Amino acid sequence: MTQSLNYLKETASQTAGPFVHIGLAPGDAGFDIYAQELGRDIAGPNAKGQRITVTGIATDGTGAPVKDVLIEVWQANAAGTYAGAGDVEDGFRGWGRVIPDFDTGIFTFDTIKPGPVAGTDGRTSAPHLNLWLVARGINVGLNTRMYFDDEGGNASDPVLNLIEQAHRRDTLIAKGDGATYHFSISLQGPDETVFFDV
Repeated sequence: MTQSLNYLKETASQTAGPFVHIGLAPGDAGFDIYAQELGRDIAGPNAKGQRITVTGIATDGTGAPVKDVLIEVWQANAAGTYAGAGDVEDGFRGWGRVIPDFDTGIFTFDTIKPGPVAGTDGRTSAPHLNLWLVARGINVGLNTRMYFDDEGGNASDPVLNLIEQAHRRDTLIAKGDGATYHFSISLQGPDETVFFDV
């Protein structure tokens, strides 16, 4: 007997929930499962390039820290090449998972500053980190980028230039001194970070 599938309703969605850390960053949740956690040093200890530390905080619409957010970071190496996409030096990972401190909501990770990335269309993207966020209350992961305030290439970056309002572009710029950069992520409100539909 053949039945039409038109009677089926969409399955209810569910957010990442309060246990996202146990499943995706167990070491930070107090579970000693893996010999090496995926986060905290995104590039890897032997990656060539300028070592930097990134700190930040994700806030909700009221300005309160979102302490259960999980952030996946992926990036190019110092020469602007992604791992798996070309010739990269031994030890460069370019990917990891980071969660904030449970008490303060501040996240911190180490990496190397990426180089400019050549696009398939011949245009070059300014050095940036790609971020994907999940947390309780977020049904679909949020994608964004973090650029560096001391990079001249930001002015010609093809992605930044897709954002018409200059004040909205500023939500993607981390402020720093060449060694440490701070990046605030606002999930809602007047200063909401620009997120991309990818």
